[in-house]
Amino acid sequence: MGRTFAAACVLALAAPILLLPAPLRASDRTLPMQFALRMEGPAAACGSHCRLFVAATGAITAETPRDFQNFAQGHDLAGATLVLDSDGGSVHGAITLGRQIRALGLNTTVGRLTDLDEADKTHLRRAGFSGRADCESMCGFVLLWGIERSVPPEARVLVHQIWLGDRRDDPTAASYSAEDLVLVQRDIGKLAQYTTDMGASIEVLDLALRIPPWEPMHRMTQAELRDARVTTSDSVISAATVAVSPSPAQTPVRPRSIAGVSMTKISERRWAMIDHAGGVALARSQPLTVEGESIGSFDLMVSCGTSKDSYDVSYSESRHGERKGLLDALRMVTLNVGSGSAPLKVVSSRHHDSADELMSYATATVPAALIDAFAAPGSHSITVETRSTGLVTGIRIGNTGAAHNLPRLSAACHKGLGDRAELAPRRTGGRAAAQ
Repeated sequence: MGRTFAAACVLALAAPILLLPAPLRASDRTLPMQFALRMEGPAAACGSHCRLFVAATGAITAETPRDFQNFAQGHDLAGATLVLDSDGGSVHGAITLGRQIRALGLNTTVGRLTDLDEADKTHLRRAGFSGRADCESMCGFVLLWGIERSVPPEARVLVHQIWLGDRRDDPTAASYSAEDLVLVQRDIGKLAQYTTDMGASIEVLDLALRIPPWEPMHRMTQAELRDARVTTSDSVISAATVAVSPSPAQTPVRPRSIAGVSMTKISERRWAMIDHAGGVALARSQPLTVEGESIGSFDLMVSCGTSKDSYDVSYSESRHGERKGLLDALRMVTLNVGSGSAPLKVVSSRHHDSADELMSYATATVPAALIDAFAAPGSHSITVETRSTGLVTGIRIGNTGAAHNLPRLSAACHKGLGDRAELAPRRTGGRAAAQ
């Protein structure tokens, strides 16, 4: 079969693990998982109750269980707490690593360690503990293997569907074989079995499977962590977010126009050039979901701006359903690419024909640099965020087809600007020159 199945990130990470004596940095989360043994400090603060920590920072790969085994053989880990700060990674690597953690009788938590300039009487380096860390995707399932499990209120456990790692950057553009479906179902079954084996509720897996890869990961509330038995020790309880079970997917009815803008059937598989309002546009269609529940779809179109340094972007959406707050008029649509963002103006957001369908249209002129960064070679994404009084959505779209087609759009736009410049009347001495 030869494929590695991933959860939170691409799994083609096989570099050897480094056991760092130096302080672990936030950037280390992008490397294969690293381990370091520390004693809690400062000593004056925890006294005789200082805990033994194992920092586990970075991505879980197929090699992580082997590296952890090598690490554990060289240290006495009795009574230690594994401190997780990870983007997730390999399903099989996480399951095997979890078995090793349970076999050693370790506790687990989410956090980050910062080295201090002191050591205990055994010369083991001391470190301060902070709960400001993330445990994403498969990391949440590694957390389950602890005998005692805790999540500080400021820490985040983030979950979403497991997916084929080599197709997660742009999941709706990818192709899937019968063999792929077999891999997915097999690994879901394994996760279900191991989740219950570790004493957690199957609800944690059910919640993860509601979140498709194009949505932001779901942050589990303290109440969800407690109710799903992800945590075993007392923690501060915050207001729970009620999860709605997915309803059967429905095909939204597309209108012929929204606010006078013609709607064109656009592919969900890739960015492509289309005819739009008598010109050309780079366009993509995308399902609109909330925690995996289908609530409609939208089209995103990039067309020529008024100058070579800008593009016009339009957003046309259809949503439907009975979820609370779902059909409140949109107040905001924002595009996010890396650290850059651009708000769109909501031109129209109203019910169409019936009260259970909301049609919305938004537009803006955005800097060309924002679109260029998205369409640059490599895997990049654009996140479309919408806000209304009762609901926030966030959908991530990959750039399949954009790198090939954006130069074609740019060339057409520049040609159009040149043609308009040639046709514009030139003025000499206040009088229009004949053309």
